[in-house]
Amino acid sequence: MRILVTGATGFLGGATARRLAELGHEVVGTGRDPEAGARLAERGIHFVPAELGDRESIFGLCEGMEWVVHSAALSSPWGPWETFFEANVTGTRHVAMGCLLAGVKRLVHISTPGIYANGKNRLDLSEEASLFRPLNHYVATKRLAEAAVLEAGAAGLEVVILRPRGIIGPGDQTIVPRILRALEAGRLPVVGGRSVLADMTVIDNAVHAIECALVAPVAGRIFNITGGEPVPLWDLVDDLCRRLDLTPPSRKLSYRLAWFLAGQLERWHRLFPSRGEPVLTRYGVCLIGRSLTLDISAARRDLGYDPQVSIREGVERFVAWWKERER
Repeated sequence: MRILVTGATGFLGGATARRLAELGHEVVGTGRDPEAGARLAERGIHFVPAELGDRESIFGLCEGMEWVVHSAALSSPWGPWETFFEANVTGTRHVAMGCLLAGVKRLVHISTPGIYANGKNRLDLSEEASLFRPLNHYVATKRLAEAAVLEAGAAGLEVVILRPRGIIGPGDQTIVPRILRALEAGRLPVVGGRSVLADMTVIDNAVHAIECALVAPVAGRIFNITGGEPVPLWDLVDDLCRRLDLTPPSRKLSYRLAWFLAGQLERWHRLFPSRGEPVLTRYGVCLIGRSLTLDISAARRDLGYDPQVSIREGVERFVAWWKERER
């Protein structure tokens, strides 16, 4: 098959492009990082740099493709609305319309379970769980992106939407590295107690889910994706500290106070945008201070998804990669 992978210079997109190429597919990857693109080319992947906001370029990339995996997104926790909208909504509309015009067989769109977050503990959520006011621009625009994909589905395009939770593993530049940087700076308090459950997805499992979504008879469906084994977040942090010779967090902060402080910091940084990202955001407080676990029974039953790598093994692989990278 001829497959286009957007966001191929990112964590999930790159792993997906490499895996599909290994399986013998003709893969075209697009993204904004030319150095990462050159590394993909060394693996037999045709790399074409492109901006999602460039409609004609995206339409052209969709031509002749049989499958498209749309993993590109702006996933920063902070930034101007216009930037998120251009990347996550306008860009997704361009990809979906390009697929429709080019007669692509199926579009697999990567969304986020962040749309479930509402500042409270939420456990064992199905894909039909209630959604609340988005906690940041990233979540808001990813919800709009899902709507754009479903509109394309209503217009005749086969679409599948995946919501992978907390992707970790070798190559992760976001989730675990953010935790490590906060630990190294002494800025990671235990928020809301040690009972928080983290539902995560090892990168191998996320790629496996995409493979399943490309071929399973599930057009028009949305699926939660995790490792299927929620783990205590602060135990995981302690384990990382032990493996990487870091000091475990000992300072405690009540969830209510952390939420209040984050709200005040967000207001301050909106008034003075030049200050950049706040050290604490409500979305970040929710991620480390509240449990959010997902029901993946639909993915197991209908998608054929079966997590291949445990969270523990994923952490071990990340640590080995991180130590090698830091040498």
